[in-house]
Amino acid sequence: MTAPAPHRDTMSSREHWRNTVLAGLANYIDAGSIVSGSVALALWKERYHLSDGFIGLIGAFSANAISAGVGALIGGRLCDRFGRKRIYQYDMLFYAFGMLFLIFAAAPWMIIAGFVMVGLAVGADIPASWSLIAEQAPDAHRGAHSGVAQMLWYLGPVAVLGAAYFLKPFGIAGIRWLFIHLAILALALTFLRSRMRESERWEESIAAGVRPPGWRAVLTARHLGAVFYLAAMYGFWNLWAGYNGFFTPYLIEANHLPQWAATVVPAAYFLVGMVSIGAIFMRLSDRVDQRLLFGISAALHIGGMALLAVLGFTLPVVIVHILIMGIAGGFGAQSFFQLWSAELFPTAIRSTAQGLCFALVRIGLGLWSLAVPGLAAHDFKGLAWILTGFLVVSGLVGVIGAPRNQGKSLEQLDAERQGM
Repeated sequence: MTAPAPHRDTMSSREHWRNTVLAGLANYIDAGSIVSGSVALALWKERYHLSDGFIGLIGAFSANAISAGVGALIGGRLCDRFGRKRIYQYDMLFYAFGMLFLIFAAAPWMIIAGFVMVGLAVGADIPASWSLIAEQAPDAHRGAHSGVAQMLWYLGPVAVLGAAYFLKPFGIAGIRWLFIHLAILALALTFLRSRMRESERWEESIAAGVRPPGWRAVLTARHLGAVFYLAAMYGFWNLWAGYNGFFTPYLIEANHLPQWAATVVPAAYFLVGMVSIGAIFMRLSDRVDQRLLFGISAALHIGGMALLAVLGFTLPVVIVHILIMGIAGGFGAQSFFQLWSAELFPTAIRSTAQGLCFALVRIGLGLWSLAVPGLAAHDFKGLAWILTGFLVVSGLVGVIGAPRNQGKSLEQLDAERQGM
């Protein structure tokens, strides 16, 4: 076999960054959906007299979990067949339609219906946007461009929680504006993304006569190993992250902490995370040992969650916990999951494989979310120790299997997989 031809980059640096931002706004919309729902949970519970079981059902089928997983499974496959641009441009229309159910929710079934539709759209967008970012980024700056998308993921909660601090006194009528702004952004993205280019690497693959293979190509020993590695590393971490993103404001109110803490404390976590992404992940992930970076983050995560398990859910402890987890989260499992899930698969099946990984993670989180409200209400310390255990598993799996791909082109990585 001959070595694959190097990819010829025809974009300017400005176009690279613009496309990364437009594609990465899928992360903003994903996180914004999750946190907007978490802010509304307590208000919905009071208005509709929802049980802990029904709240768990909302978490399970929200944009945070099962519906997003199903969307990623479908959307990822379509991306490899028809291109990244076609999927990520039009799924935002479906997202905006789903948001209408949350904006005008007048009954519990509308909440579930809205989150299911929003989750399907978000899930379909994730493999499309993540593949596009990796395939268009300069080889020496793939980590930095992935970091921009993660920065936007963290910006979503900061913006939503900051606005919620001022809107929450107006009750559910005020919180509706959080959903309205996400619907408007989705419509704007539909227009702005229409000007973006398709992935050149995907077009080159099609032009070379490589017909997008089916699921059989993904379900091989070589690729399934990467799927299971990513799903375990990110999945166990995401069981903690799903609790943190969707249930923390609810738990703050349920534990009768000051009202301001329900928005300010979670926002602080995401703000610290943004600083960590910019100062650590974007600067170092393309240059230093990625296994070392991941290992440091994993150790901080375990220590931060154990602190909450030992000392309990009090305001001072929660604040220290949030600071530690924010720093660790910026250069931890989620940032590396986005980067590695693009690097560990060839272009022809990249989105399909990413969608499968994301689906396994989010569907697992959905099943776990059914149990979180009940566990938190009856035995929070027990829940905290379980979450600490999840982070230990994620850290061990991540460190043992971490690749070292910094500075390599996607073509080089393809060649290495083929044993060249």
